[in-house]
Amino acid sequence: MNMKIFVIIPSFNEAERIGRVLEELSILPYQVVVVDDGSSDQTAEVLKNYSVDYLRHKINRGQGAALRTGTDYALEQGADIIVHFDADGQFLTTEIEKIIYPLKNQEIEIVFGSRFLGIKSEINFLKKFFILPFAHLVNFLFFGIRTTDPQNGFRAFKSSVAKKIQIEQDGGAHCSEILAKAFQNKLKWKEVPVTVLYNRFGQSVFASRGRGQSGLQILRDLLFSKIIK
Repeated sequence: MNMKIFVIIPSFNEAERIGRVLEELSILPYQVVVVDDGSSDQTAEVLKNYSVDYLRHKINRGQGAALRTGTDYALEQGADIIVHFDADGQFLTTEIEKIIYPLKNQEIEIVFGSRFLGIKSEINFLKKFFILPFAHLVNFLFFGIRTTDPQNGFRAFKSSVAKKIQIEQDGGAHCSEILAKAFQNKLKWKEVPVTVLYNRFGQSVFASRGRGQSGLQILRDLLFSKIIK
């Protein structure tokens, strides 16, 4: 059975990097959706060179909001499987097939990428030994979740899952939110090892560098979301 697989790519000021990602995706059998999250660079011009569905936020709303926009669009277009992917080249397009395989074979409902299951990913020292362990603790204390990688944006899920999990966190805390809702809905899930190229495109621990949230900002949003509920 031919399945409609949509790859959602949130992008904020990634004109210098997103072209290489789209070039690699252009030879793969996926429908690519780029959500331009209020970029002020030449992202729109770069995208004219590729066959992608282009959605745009007028203002920068955050990665979670961009993923929500792209996921809702994919559902409207009849997607069977939805993949969340990054615009900056941290993830490998060749690993998309690996992460959707359990979904295509009806084993699992949602798959999470993990940097800690046998594939070496170069991770910032502070992020590895401070940010991520603290995220593990927050996920366990507030949500009762135990996974090997609490903050990985590379994931895939069936369309039925997208209808159950509505992303409410506009920023980077959407990773923990999706995990929590997957557990709350008792979905069949699995972690799959993925590569993350932090040596070239690392996320800052302290500052966002104009390309999304830093690790500390993600933790701030996650904690704040729990305090106000």
